Amino acid sequence: MTTAQQQLFIDGAYAAGAGAGAEPIAVRSPATGEHVGSFPRPTAADLDTAVAAAHRAQRDWAAVNVWDRAAASRRIADELDARRDALARLQTLEQGKPLAESVADVTEAAQLFRLHAEDAVRLNGETLLSRDSTKRMFTFHRPVGTWGVITPWNFPLLMFAEFAAPGLATGNALVVKPPENTPLTVLAAMEAVVAAGLPAGLVNVLPGDGAFGDALVRHRGIHAVGFIGSSATGAKITAAAGLKRSLMECSGNGPLVVLADADVAAAARAAVDGAYPCAGQVCCATERVVVHADVHDAFVAAVLRESERVVLGDPFDPATVLGPLNNEGVAAKMDRHLADARGRGARVLRGGGRRAGMPTELYYEFTVVDAVPEGSLLAKEESFGPVVPILTGRDEDDLLRIANDDALGLQGAVFTTSMKSAFRFVEELQVGQVIVNETNNWWDINMPFGGAGGRGTGWGRIGGKWTLLDMTDTRTGVISL
Repeated sequence: MTTAQQQLFIDGAYAAGAGAGAEPIAVRSPATGEHVGSFPRPTAADLDTAVAAAHRAQRDWAAVNVWDRAAASRRIADELDARRDALARLQTLEQGKPLAESVADVTEAAQLFRLHAEDAVRLNGETLLSRDSTKRMFTFHRPVGTWGVITPWNFPLLMFAEFAAPGLATGNALVVKPPENTPLTVLAAMEAVVAAGLPAGLVNVLPGDGAFGDALVRHRGIHAVGFIGSSATGAKITAAAGLKRSLMECSGNGPLVVLADADVAAAARAAVDGAYPCAGQVCCATERVVVHADVHDAFVAAVLRESERVVLGDPFDPATVLGPLNNEGVAAKMDRHLADARGRGARVLRGGGRRAGMPTELYYEFTVVDAVPEGSLLAKEESFGPVVPILTGRDEDDLLRIANDDALGLQGAVFTTSMKSAFRFVEELQVGQVIVNETNNWWDINMPFGGAGGRGTGWGRIGGKWTLLDMTDTRTGVISL
C-alpha cells in the first residue's frame, strides 16, 4: 500500500493528522509477524475535524436525489471490484485469513453497495388512514445524520461496508473507527470512495484504540452509533452513547443442534464448515454443538473424519483453509477455555493447542472437544476460535434447554428431517436467526441479521432493507384539508 494510505482519511483526503509527530502505530501480520504498515494515532482535534466535515457533507448529501445517491453507491461497488485483488491481499496480510476468504469479502462488500442502492430507491413510506376526515397522513424516511461507526478486526472491509453501504445510500455521513490491528484495508478502500466521486467529508476513517472509540461515541456531533464486536465492548459503548440512536451487533455462541432423526453426515460437515472460516473468529461460528445421545457416537466419528480436510498453514497458500488467529488475546482465550474444559472432564479428540514451529504463536490447531460440561467456559462463552465443542442431550426437550441456556442469542442451526421439529426449533430457539439443515455460519447479505431481544447480542439488523430502516428516522406528515 502507498504511504498516503497509511494516514488517516479526513474530509476526502489522506492526512497525517494533528498528532503526526508522535510515534506511528504499527500493524503486523499475524501470519509472519512482519510489519505490514502503520498509521498515526488520531487526536481529539482530528475527531473534531472529521465530525465537522461529516456534518457539512451530510447536509448537502441528504438533499441529493435518492437515484443519484444510488448511482454513487454502484460506482463505489465498481471501484471496489477494480481493486479486489489488491484489497484482498492487504486484508490477508493484516488479518491473517486465507486469501480466498479475503477475495470473497471484497466481492461481498461491493455487492452490499449494489444491494443497498436498490433498497434505497424502494424505501417507501405509506399513506395512513386518519379518524379525522379532514386530515391526510403519510410517512417517509430521512437520514439520521452523522454516524459514528466502530468496526471489528475479523472482517475489516465487509463490516465497514455493512454500515457504509446503507448509510450512504440513505443520505447519512460516517466517521469510522476501525481497530488498531486491522485498519489498513479500510483506509486503502477510501481510494474507491474518492474515485466514485463522493463529496469530501462524507466518509472519514480514523483508526484508534478503545479510548478513541469512547471519544467518538461521546462526541456531541455524532448523532448515532453503529457497532459490530464483542458484547463486553458493546455494553461500554451503549453506556457512553446514552440516548443516541444505535445499531449494535454483538457476540454469539451458537448453537448447532443435531436431533435424533438428522442426517448425521450433513450435520458433521456443517459443524466443521462453521468452525474454521476466519479461524473460527466469526460471531455465528460453530461455538456449541448440542447432539442427541442416540446419534452422538456417529456424529463424533463423522466430525473427526470431516476435520481431516482442515489444512492449517500460510494464508497465501491455496491449500490452506485455516489461517492463524488474528491476535494473542483470542489465542489466550482459546488456551483458557480448553484448559477449563479439560479440568472439568471434557475430552479433546483433535487439536487442542497452538502448533509449534510456525512463524508466529497464533496458529491454532483445528480442535474437536467431546463431553463438554454445560457449565464450562467452552459452553458459556464465545471462544472465537477453530473449535467444535460437543454437548449431549437426552431428548428434544433437553436439547432445546441446553441450546437456550446461554446469554448470547445471535444465530443458531438445527438438523432434523422432521418439519414439525424444525418449526419448533425455529420458533423456540432464543436467537435472532435459525438455519435449518445448514451450517450455523450461513449468511446472506439480503437477510436481517442480529440477536434476539435481551440476549446480550445487541439490537437492530444488519442486511437488506432492515439496515436502511435502522439508519433512518421514520417521519410522519399530516395535511389538513
